[in-house]
Amino acid sequence: MDWMLYLQAFVMGVVEGLTEFLPVSSTGHLIVAAELMDFWTPQKRIVFEIAIQLGAILAVCWDYRAKLTDVTRGLFQRDAGSWRFSINILVAFLPAMVIGFFAIDFIKGHLFNPLVVATALILGGVLILWAERRDHVVRVAELDDLRWQDALKVGFAQCLAMVPGTSRSGATIIGGLFFGLSRKTAAEFSFFLAIPTMVAATVYSVARRWDQFLLVDLPVFAIGFVTAFLVAAWVVKALVRFVSNHGFTVFAWYRIAFGLFIWLSASSGLVQWS
Repeated sequence: MDWMLYLQAFVMGVVEGLTEFLPVSSTGHLIVAAELMDFWTPQKRIVFEIAIQLGAILAVCWDYRAKLTDVTRGLFQRDAGSWRFSINILVAFLPAMVIGFFAIDFIKGHLFNPLVVATALILGGVLILWAERRDHVVRVAELDDLRWQDALKVGFAQCLAMVPGTSRSGATIIGGLFFGLSRKTAAEFSFFLAIPTMVAATVYSVARRWDQFLLVDLPVFAIGFVTAFLVAAWVVKALVRFVSNHGFTVFAWYRIAFGLFIWLSASSGLVQWS
């Protein structure tokens, strides 16, 4: 047994679980962690990251299982609130689905480099600081108060996350703040919107790389998957509690510092960002 590989898979699962739903760019952190540990080959690493991302998605489903169950039951009972919630998620998901379908190859071919990642992290940090220091007029205090127009705006904000380093959760949460959502509502809507968005991205990626999933690698995948699930389940709950009382300023400064680290790591050759 390759215990070092299992340990690396565990660390990667922790990194994914910690960063997927925080506004700090999980992709950038996974690249740094994998390169510093010399984790697997590039092709194996890609399919591994796809698998553990699914673990993080399921963590949201688990944490909010009561809400999802109520919504599903309400759809069959023609409950207006359940239908409004579902329509909001669908409306917010559509921009990323359409734009992503046409732009994904261009983005991966032209934008995935350390300069873009670092710049997106730093600019995102500055935007968070601005969002936190401006007068925040809350129009949507609770998730059930969200209108489809608000959901669509957040959906377009999510498209910014196609630029590497932006962070999907960062784009949706900070976009929500600018559009008048409370911190708690912005975070929770970001979590729910992650479910169709990340499932679609995962299915698409799996379909393109199905031949890379080998039975012999199952223990490594299982360790990363379970770890990402457990850590993400804790992070989702902790983030809502934290931002309700403290805001997102700490994540802004972290993004700026991490962006500077990426610049330095790329220029020094410490991390291979190709």
